[in-house]
Amino acid sequence: MCGIVGIVSRNKNILTYQQIKMMTDAIEHRGPDGDGQWIDETENVGLGHRRLSIIDLSDAGSQPMHYLDRYSIVFNGEIYNYLEIRDFLSTKGYVFRSDSDTEVLMANFDYKKEKCLEDFDGMFAFAIWDKQEQKLFCARDRFGEKPFYYYQNNESFYFGSEMKALWRVDVPRKTNGRMLFNYWHFGYINNSNDLSETFYEDIYQLEPSHYMFIDSNGKIVKKHKYWDIDHRNQLDFVDFREAKETFFRLFETSISRRLRSDVAVGTSLSGGLDSSSTVCMINHMKVNGVEQKTFSARFPNFVKDESVYIDKVLDTVNAKGISCFPTTESMLNNVDKIIHHQEEPFGTLSIAAQYEVMKLARENGVIVLLDGQGADEYLCGYHGLIDSFFIELKSKDKKLYREQLKTYKEVHSSNKINNISRRLRNNFLKEMLSDAQIDKLLGIKSGIDNYIKKDAKKDLYSKYKNEQFDRKYSASSLNEMLYHATFRGGLQELLRYADRNSMAHSLEVRLPFLSHELVEFVFTLPSICKVNNGFSKFILREAMNEIVPKDIVWRKDKIGYEPPNKNDVNGITLKKYLVNSFKM
Repeated sequence: MCGIVGIVSRNKNILTYQQIKMMTDAIEHRGPDGDGQWIDETENVGLGHRRLSIIDLSDAGSQPMHYLDRYSIVFNGEIYNYLEIRDFLSTKGYVFRSDSDTEVLMANFDYKKEKCLEDFDGMFAFAIWDKQEQKLFCARDRFGEKPFYYYQNNESFYFGSEMKALWRVDVPRKTNGRMLFNYWHFGYINNSNDLSETFYEDIYQLEPSHYMFIDSNGKIVKKHKYWDIDHRNQLDFVDFREAKETFFRLFETSISRRLRSDVAVGTSLSGGLDSSSTVCMINHMKVNGVEQKTFSARFPNFVKDESVYIDKVLDTVNAKGISCFPTTESMLNNVDKIIHHQEEPFGTLSIAAQYEVMKLARENGVIVLLDGQGADEYLCGYHGLIDSFFIELKSKDKKLYREQLKTYKEVHSSNKINNISRRLRNNFLKEMLSDAQIDKLLGIKSGIDNYIKKDAKKDLYSKYKNEQFDRKYSASSLNEMLYHATFRGGLQELLRYADRNSMAHSLEVRLPFLSHELVEFVFTLPSICKVNNGFSKFILREAMNEIVPKDIVWRKDKIGYEPPNKNDVNGITLKKYLVNSFKM
């Protein structure tokens, strides 16, 4: 886990050690354990690295790393199955001088070139300069856990883990008005149709599951999506017992790999199903017989405080629970630091609670933190996603639709957190209206708001009112909706929040639910395996039923790290405060 930067340019005034050092200094927080810069002036390329030592703490793991007198790499992330890949490559004659996953990555690139990405179970963003081919190979992990930003002009190509590395060497910082418009008027954080777009003009991010080649002139010569899921490739029927066992095995394998580390590993525990499943699975596996450390945020006397569930888990497992108690004051004290690290606007102050949990883990000597993020999107953890389940069911089997809807109403009739009446009204609207019609209604409302709200940005609306981003509110199949949520929607926001919040404290976050093998498997399952008998994430609940406290397995409410006053900063709406703070 680290921070990476680089420049490809024929301009020797730009390609200097000073420039690369300025870029790495800007992201020092991503890697406090060391830094390195390398320039091959004859080949017009320079690479820089900030190191957070996780695997192979020796100098042999330092970067930029060179291999076979041909390749030079800067790498941010972890290849969790590097030991298995290393064993295979050893049979092909490859010899390793370090115990790092970085060297395994380069050897596999030498062996398979861009097809090496198919082998990796990991989170990563990296760049490899191939001296023989005179090209820079850049790649990002399947889900976009690790960031990769870039900028290019007529003579140079710049990249970095964060945009502040680019700004440090005078890459222009100019607001993207279209992104700002969609954020201000509709709350959109990403353009789901173009995930390369950022809040700044001409600064892009390499999309998840993509790689690209840069030539020695700093020009992108190829960009390609190397992995995807066909959400239509879904089985009509499975043996549920076998499916549950497969899910359990894949999840256990994912956790086992993500526990590989040469430094202390802890676990985030919110009290929800996903983080509780991670903690309880580690306890079930009895990994090294070591007591876990869990880290939680508690909000005493708040209706959405999850302390009772956190304590139920801690009473069940061999773990030391450590908690922070975010307050309105503490979160507001941190908001400007969070803005600095996030670089782009965010949705609510829930992010500030997460920030304090990350800080707590690092203060207690933990450098790697497992977290439950990712399951809600592809396992249908959000109530809003369930609407597509009922739309699908109604078109396929009206009798089963009526039975499932009746059970859903009964199960959630006492749910005080996620109001069932509002949910059913929203479901009705999604059935009656298309995504385009809902967008149009929101656009009309936004226009009206310009005339009745004092803080409405009328000039922004006038200029960009015809450039509202498309948004998917429902789909004809649950799998299609889950695909959008996982690969085009909210997960992208959450992954950015987690990366920046963790790296602000030089902490690595690993997400067991984002094993691509696990995700691929779940997408093949019938929808009834994901939503059934009134419960979302049905196969996860059934798989965890014997190792997670049943009060958590069969929880009906959905919360997460949600603090009081999540949309307010000293009487100013969070959105207005952020726009002013980012000087947009």
